[in-house]
Amino acid sequence: MPTTSTTSAPAACWACGAALTSSALLCPDCGKVQPASAADYFQVFGLERRLGLEVAALEREFHRLSRRLHPDRFARATPEEQQWSLANTALLNDAYRALRDPLQRTEYLLKLEGLQIGEEHAGKGKSADRQPPADLLEEVFELNMQLEEMRMNQKMGENDPALQSDLSAARSRFEALLAEVDSDLAAKGAEWDESVIQGDAATREKAANAMAALLDRRRYLRNLVRDVNEVLSTATT
Repeated sequence: MPTTSTTSAPAACWACGAALTSSALLCPDCGKVQPASAADYFQVFGLERRLGLEVAALEREFHRLSRRLHPDRFARATPEEQQWSLANTALLNDAYRALRDPLQRTEYLLKLEGLQIGEEHAGKGKSADRQPPADLLEEVFELNMQLEEMRMNQKMGENDPALQSDLSAARSRFEALLAEVDSDLAAKGAEWDESVIQGDAATREKAANAMAALLDRRRYLRNLVRDVNEVLSTATT
């Protein structure tokens, strides 16, 4: 596994007194389960806050720790140890779910860095209720008009093959833009990782802000594609 995060604060095992980090779920010396800590998801796996990671290694470590933390192993342990086993298992599961997916991993890291990420900061409701990116204003306006026309046709029981074709073309256009965003996110993620290695705080901050903006753009585009899919799926049923 990767090296232990250097940001972890030292602590001692409650059972044997061995030194460990705040990310330790189990004592490396005696194997005793440790009290639940405030470790972040990267620390749970002994990782630095970097976006490039080996998912297969993450999965192996997850299963290894899951086996050692399984509540059945603590059936005869003290009530405190049983409670710690449950709490650490829940933390481990949450950490694995967040880190195994590249997008969730990026969102989580940016939240750790203090950036506002997620639907709660992007507005509620359909994509048409939110302000589109400046470069997409005209396209989104046209799309919303087409979606409204298609919904009206569906209510009237009418069919417009040309409109369906236009919406399919729009969907392809926004799916292509989504792919561009994913490519840009990967590039900025690599910049982030390199800035962590080099200790370059300025570049790290710039990369984080860029990724936050890309995630907002991705969320908006994803919702546009969702809206088109909903209308087109109704048209074909």
